[in-house]
Amino acid sequence: MNIAEYLEYDGLGLAQLIANKQVSSTDVLNAALQRASDTNPKLNAIIIPMHDYAYQRTQQQLNGPFAGVPFLVKDLFQEYAGYPTSYGCKGLKRIHYIAEQNAEIVNRWEKSGIITFGRTNTPEFGIKGITEPEAWGTCHNPWNLNHNSGGSSGGSASAVAAGIVPIAGAGDGGGSIRIPASYCGLFGLKPSRGRTPWGPQMSEAMHGAAIQHILSKTVRDSAAMLDATHGAEHSSLFKIEHPHSSYLDILQQPVKKLKIAFSTRSPIGTHVSKDAIAAVQHTAKLLESLGHTVVEDEPPIDGMSLAKDFITTWFSQFSYMLEQMRLQYPTQHDDFELDSLALAAFGGKTTAIEYIHNLNNWGGYVRQMNHFFDRYDLYLTPATASVAPKNNEIKTPAWQKPILKGLLKLGKAHLLAQSKLVDQIVKENLKWVPFTQLANITGLPAMSVPLYWNQENLPLGSQFIAPFAREDVLLQLANQLEQAQPWFKRYSQIQL
Repeated sequence: MNIAEYLEYDGLGLAQLIANKQVSSTDVLNAALQRASDTNPKLNAIIIPMHDYAYQRTQQQLNGPFAGVPFLVKDLFQEYAGYPTSYGCKGLKRIHYIAEQNAEIVNRWEKSGIITFGRTNTPEFGIKGITEPEAWGTCHNPWNLNHNSGGSSGGSASAVAAGIVPIAGAGDGGGSIRIPASYCGLFGLKPSRGRTPWGPQMSEAMHGAAIQHILSKTVRDSAAMLDATHGAEHSSLFKIEHPHSSYLDILQQPVKKLKIAFSTRSPIGTHVSKDAIAAVQHTAKLLESLGHTVVEDEPPIDGMSLAKDFITTWFSQFSYMLEQMRLQYPTQHDDFELDSLALAAFGGKTTAIEYIHNLNNWGGYVRQMNHFFDRYDLYLTPATASVAPKNNEIKTPAWQKPILKGLLKLGKAHLLAQSKLVDQIVKENLKWVPFTQLANITGLPAMSVPLYWNQENLPLGSQFIAPFAREDVLLQLANQLEQAQPWFKRYSQIQL
C-alpha cells in the first residue's frame, strides 16, 4: 500500500480492506509509519514511538470494527503498561516515567482492533488550548505550519489531519477535542458525562466534565468507535444507557427536522472573529437548506459566572493533581512550567466552601440548559473564537514572568486570583475558546463539525450542543452535513 492509497480511506475503510485481505495490517502499518516519517518532523505531533508494540500487534489475530487500523494515543490519561508517559511534563519525561497499567479506554480501543504505534503531543497536563509544552515543543498545524494545532489533543489532531492515522485518541475537559478539531478541520465529538470510562485510576475526571473519545476525519469512524468504547466499568460512579441501535446504524436512519438555536456572541464578552461568525452563518444556511429551522437565541446563562466556576474547578483540580505528582514521583520545582505552577497556586487556595459553592452552581447551569432544550433540539455556536492562533502567539507576557516567579517564591501567587484581576485572568485564559466549557460543566454531548475554511484555507468548526445522552442526534446531523458538504477530500490539499 502506497501513501496515496493509504490517504484515500478512513478507519473503517482501511479495516474493510484488511478484512477482505486486499492488504495486510503490516502493509497498512508500514504506510502509516512512512507517512509519519515524511510529515512528523515538520509537525511534532508524535513524541513517543511504540513501533515494537505495533509490529507485535500485526502478528496477532485482531477483531473488531477497526482491526488492523493504525492508531495513536494522546500522552495524557491514555496509558499503556510498560511504555513511557509524560503528560506533556518535563519532570515525568526526565524521570522516564513508565505506566504500570493500561487505562480502561485504551483496553476498549484495543478490543476494537486498532494498532497503536505512538503517543501524541499535548500541553503540560492538558491545561491549555494550544500544544506548546516545554517538554516536547510546539505541535504545528498541517494546514499552515506557522499556526498551532490547538489543545489539549493537539498532537492527535495534527496527526489525523496530516493523514498519519485516520483516527486518534483524544480527551476533552474544557474543549480539548473540539478546539483542535476546529483548528485542524476535523470531526470532534465530546460524549456525555459518563459515556466513556476513566478507570482504573479514576472514577471520573473533574466531576465528569472531562471525557475521552477520538478525533476523526469521518463521522462514521467516530460513531463506530463510540460503539466500541461506550459504557461504565468497575470504577465508574454511574451508568449511562446506550441507545437501542448502535451509533453506526443510527447514521443510516432518516434525520428528523430539527429546531436549532444559534449564537455567535462570546459568553464572556470577548472578541469573536469575522471567520467565526461567517462559519456559523454558513452552517445556519446549510441547515436551513436541509429543512431544519434555525433561530438566533441563546440560553439565559451568565457566561462570566460559568467561566469563573469552570476556572475555579479547573485550577483547583489541577492543584490537586500537581500535588499528587510531587508526592508520588521524584520531581523538582523546575520540572514544571511556570504557568502550571501559577495555576496550581491559584487553585490551591480555594477553600472547601468556595469549591462546593462553585460545584453547586453547575446544577443551575444544567437546569437552564434543560429548559432551553424544551424549546430547541440543538444549540449552535462557533467551536472557537477564531481560526488557529500562530505558534507562540498565546503565552504569558515576558514582563509577567519575573513577577510570577517572585510571588511563587514568596507563596503569594494566589493573591493575583483573589484580586480585581480575576475577571481579566478568566478572559485571558478563555478568550480564544469561550464556547466549549458550557458542555463540559453541564455534561452535555457536543461536537465540532468542519464546514468552513477561510480565505487563507484555515478551518474553523461549528459547535453543536445536544441534550444529555443525545449523541445519536448529533451524529445523525453530522452525517447529514457531511453528505451535504463532504469535507474528506479537502485533506488532499494539505501539502507537507
